[in-house]
Amino acid sequence: MTAQLKGLLSGEIDPTANAANFTAFVHTVFGFHWVGFYWVRDEELVLGPFQGPVACTRIAKGKGVCGTAWVKNETVVVPDVEAFPGHIACSALSKSEIVVPVRNKQGIVIGVLDIDSAIPSDFSDVDRAHLEEWVSLWVEASHA
Repeated sequence: MTAQLKGLLSGEIDPTANAANFTAFVHTVFGFHWVGFYWVRDEELVLGPFQGPVACTRIAKGKGVCGTAWVKNETVVVPDVEAFPGHIACSALSKSEIVVPVRNKQGIVIGVLDIDSAIPSDFSDVDRAHLEEWVSLWVEASHA
């Protein structure tokens, strides 16, 4: 999978184009309910390229799983979104979630990769490791 993603990102430096293909790749290969990026804009996360049903457009800093991953600057895995304090329910079909911070080459969080699954406890430490690596590949390819 990593080789396929590298090939997909190879030769393109536009961050939006790469984010769009990244989300389509992950959504298509794994069939998750929702896969998308949110970008840091002042004190909010603003919706970027995604695959899946309509989504929340803006998320305040520190709110929900996405805002928490941004503030903590670490990947957050939520086996049961209903049990996560302050979870933002963009879709009632989401049962578990993983959010990976997107850091630029200086280590500053510029966004997050958010993935929702309709299956409870769908994300593991293996998923965390691969997604963190893949986000790094996106940063490298996009010159972010």
